[in-house]
Amino acid sequence: MTIQVDPITLDIIENALMNARFEMDGVVMRISLSPVIREQHDAFPMICNDRGQMIVGQFGSYIPAIVEQYENDINDGDVFVWNDPYACKGSISHNNDWCVMMPIFHNGVLVGFSSIFGHMVDVGGKVPGSMPADSRSIWEEGLRVPPVRIYDKGVLNQGVLDIMLNNSRTPDMNRSDLMALIAGARTAATRVRELCDRFGRGTYMAACDLLLDRTREAMRVLIHKYIPEEPVSFTDYVDDDGLGNGPFRMTLSIYRKGDIAVFDWTGTDPQAEGPINFHIHEGLCKLFFGVYMIMAFDPEMLFNEGFYDLFEIVLPEGSLLNPRFPAALSNRLNTHTRFFDCQAGALGQRAPHLSMAAGYGTSPHFIFAGHDSDDKYFQLMELLFGGVPGRPRGDGLDGHAWWPLFSATPIEYIENYYPVMVERYRPIKDSGGAGLHRGGAGIEKVYRLLEPGTISIHDDREIVPPWGINGGLYGGTSSKWVLRQGASEQERLPSKIDNCPVAPGDSVIFRTAGSGGWGDPLDREPDLVARDIGYDLVSPEQAERDYGVVLDEGGAVDAAATAAARTRLRKARGAPAPFSFGYEPSKEAAE
Repeated sequence: MTIQVDPITLDIIENALMNARFEMDGVVMRISLSPVIREQHDAFPMICNDRGQMIVGQFGSYIPAIVEQYENDINDGDVFVWNDPYACKGSISHNNDWCVMMPIFHNGVLVGFSSIFGHMVDVGGKVPGSMPADSRSIWEEGLRVPPVRIYDKGVLNQGVLDIMLNNSRTPDMNRSDLMALIAGARTAATRVRELCDRFGRGTYMAACDLLLDRTREAMRVLIHKYIPEEPVSFTDYVDDDGLGNGPFRMTLSIYRKGDIAVFDWTGTDPQAEGPINFHIHEGLCKLFFGVYMIMAFDPEMLFNEGFYDLFEIVLPEGSLLNPRFPAALSNRLNTHTRFFDCQAGALGQRAPHLSMAAGYGTSPHFIFAGHDSDDKYFQLMELLFGGVPGRPRGDGLDGHAWWPLFSATPIEYIENYYPVMVERYRPIKDSGGAGLHRGGAGIEKVYRLLEPGTISIHDDREIVPPWGINGGLYGGTSSKWVLRQGASEQERLPSKIDNCPVAPGDSVIFRTAGSGGWGDPLDREPDLVARDIGYDLVSPEQAERDYGVVLDEGGAVDAAATAAARTRLRKARGAPAPFSFGYEPSKEAAE
């Protein structure tokens, strides 16, 4: 018998699940110990139905692959943990991400799963932080754990825990963070059981199906509206793989066959020798395309797995996005973020009024490790942010995360717990691409180091800038520098480097990339350009060169000079280009 769920009950269950998903975040933040999870919120929860389909959350599609390995030997009180991307079909994408999953039972009946993964500060391997810039295989990147029970029917498997912690330079942080993830999953399980008690198990499970069906129908409408039958293609690049190879091409073609949207990565370069490979499985790839289309075209849609059968994915084997074991994976975020830039470029050709430019293009990492004067080991790991692209609704955000819910590590936290002084933290002038809506600026963060040790840096967009769209111009690139104590000249560092020795008094200057602008900069209100000059985001030189805005001696807009400058610039330029790349490796090679 089909159970009917009235709209009010469905709405209550939907919002209760969404609240439970955010409660998972809250529990994890209160219990975790590392700055990466506690302060920067690098953890991703979800709640699934009894078939393992994500109903609410951020990452889905991997539960069935784990359950299949245990041949349905799943019991109340079990909690599973893993971190090996190759052993879980890419549910997580490098060894630093520890994932936990627990089945949810209601009166002995399986009604769903809760799961969450978070980035651990260190999981062993050849360098502090476990993300070597020069690794050639996953064997160099730390401990690999296949899906195993960390709790068996409610009983802790101490041996599994001991092995995982014994292979980390930061066992106390990892223990706290792992238990926080488990507590978050248990919180979701409690809330799901409460919903089953309140509305009845059958009603709850029927509501989950209805939420999936509703998302599927909404996505079907978006596919017909925004995905063309004729293929559209777009190419972007990852700078390098940390071993001197690159740039690496990523090519995406999108088209529609009936109700089915096809996303084809044919033309993407073969897997890299270095660790920028992104081992993404088909389901997760569908998820990324789905969330982009929802956020770009219909943000009111509930993000779940209901649309999966409407997407077809082509991931060429042995490519940057489907590497063969044991390809190195630790710095795959350089490729991951370019994945979204390619989506924006391809979809923007059909709906330029709803698309966005390219952003700072990675998750920049800074790691400082060593022993202090008391011989106590320290290891600071921080994610930095850059320019979020110009978009239809307005300017891009300056120095902001591209991940939802992420935040910067408070400077007070860094200076209190680590031998570091943060001397500057500010947006970089002229790094946001000019546009009707300006691209977000990159940020400059300057660390003065108080103890000897080593630093590791992982970043991208140093060679290939973030492109602009709809007439907007490309944004600024990244750079890294060290100023040695007593030296007068800064020393430039590669964007990917490990174990660079530093001494007390040395300063590290970390400059992230900006982002591309959206729309014709000659259409931007001159007063907004003048405001950006006052905020030190735009120089008078860029204002005149890219925006055609001229200020008088008092700093106000010179209306007559601005009108003349814009007329001159329009005549010299002609119609604005749909994309502004700044540098395209394939064209440079051809020339």
